[in-house]
Amino acid sequence: MILAWRHLPRTLHQKISSPRTPKTCLFPNRTFWRSVTKLDLHTKPRMPPCDFMPERYQSLPYKRVLEIHEQHLSPVLTAYFPKPLLLHQGHMQWLFDYEGNRYLDFFSGIVTVSVGHCHPKVNAVAQKQLGRLWHVSAFFFHPASYEYAEKLSSLLPEPLKVIFLVNSGSEANDLAMLMARAHSKNADIISFRGAYHGCSPYTIGLSNVGAFKMILPSGMSCQSTMCPDVFRGPWGGSHCRDSPVQTIRKCSCAPGCCQAKDQYIEQFKDTLNTSVAKSIAGFFAEPIQGVNGFVQYPQGFLKEAFELVRERGGVCVVDEVQTGFGRLGSHFWGFQTHGVLPDIVTMAKGIGNGFPMAAVVTTPEIAKSLAKSVLQFSTFGGNPMACAIGKAVLEVIKEENLQENSQEVGTYMLLKFAKLRDEFEIIGDVRGKGLMMGVEMVKDKMSRQPLPREEINQIHEDCRHMGLIIGRGGIFSQTFRIAPPMCISKAEVDFAVEVFRSAVIRHMERQAK
Repeated sequence: MILAWRHLPRTLHQKISSPRTPKTCLFPNRTFWRSVTKLDLHTKPRMPPCDFMPERYQSLPYKRVLEIHEQHLSPVLTAYFPKPLLLHQGHMQWLFDYEGNRYLDFFSGIVTVSVGHCHPKVNAVAQKQLGRLWHVSAFFFHPASYEYAEKLSSLLPEPLKVIFLVNSGSEANDLAMLMARAHSKNADIISFRGAYHGCSPYTIGLSNVGAFKMILPSGMSCQSTMCPDVFRGPWGGSHCRDSPVQTIRKCSCAPGCCQAKDQYIEQFKDTLNTSVAKSIAGFFAEPIQGVNGFVQYPQGFLKEAFELVRERGGVCVVDEVQTGFGRLGSHFWGFQTHGVLPDIVTMAKGIGNGFPMAAVVTTPEIAKSLAKSVLQFSTFGGNPMACAIGKAVLEVIKEENLQENSQEVGTYMLLKFAKLRDEFEIIGDVRGKGLMMGVEMVKDKMSRQPLPREEINQIHEDCRHMGLIIGRGGIFSQTFRIAPPMCISKAEVDFAVEVFRSAVIRHMERQAK
């Protein structure tokens, strides 16, 4: 109750969305508390304006959609919310459901919509290519693939200049595993616990999240190592991360010297000495872990880990599926934020702004090793539609300064949410870089134990009802993943902060009862 009371003055300034909302009573007694509590529970922050009008929904009734889903689609439970959202149309950072309700998209279809839903330029390019040529397969040449390859290669440093075009992140990482083994002539590949690199029969071995593991053997010769998580892991401090926001954990480290990094490197060495052969195929890492809740490593960790891997004959693979294409703001690629040069880079999601597309980029030497080992082929990889769209996405990122926007607006967002962390005991950590932010929910800051799933579900549902779509992540689904399209503004960040704050207040009121 005391903590909730701190929020009352700000709550009184929120916009009232319904004429039925009770008026506030300013008497300094329990009547005041009851009145303001009702206001908290029925008030929605005002959504920023949008000049786009969606088309009228004219497809299947919602009930029929649910019936078809239950009868004919995968029974694997993936939909958010007890009443799943039936989305109908999108425009830039906005989504519209079948009833015409508008939502601010702060998850981008799992960090996939990079430049905005149905971006006008990307749409126009797609429509033009649609009327010219859809598909020819890799047996024939078409200009779109060469135009795209030239533009993409110009954004990568030497010697990362050979591009393999495929269709999804799983397929890209699948191919990268094959490359690593073909080049090294070794089998063992290491990845972090909490990592997600795909769910194909091959990559499932690299994805160390329990829900993606099978009882039957799969993903052979893959070994996990401790994730250097400076918030939840055994070591961490207040200077570890490349982020405007550090953990609440204290340390005695001098600037540029991270004891937590040194401890995690010892764990990595232990994996090399005990769990794999003397010579290995490689090491996979995301610059920031995605599915695990946007976890950041100590600065300098990847650089030392890469050196250890190369000493064992392995190649270093960076998975840029969620972090690439300017999303982190300060750099175009996530690996650049760690000061490393990988041997193989995989990319997907934002590469096509939602269109199925992916790529693996490597060195000429590794590419030749693969060519000597196997005839690698992808029927749809590098098709004319994908390449035309991918090229348009790269042009929009540059023309509209979206990497710079990610840096400016992303830093603003991180600092805003950090203030909420300081305000609420159940917000344990705010982390990230650019427009990739994790908000980890805990029972209390001292224990750092995850907030129970059912409580996080309620906060998530309240955000949805107030018009904000955010994602989930973490081993216990305890972290909200926030990664909006790179075209968002500070005004939309302000709205998202107010919605999230209101949702936390409502949760506290429920718990108080």
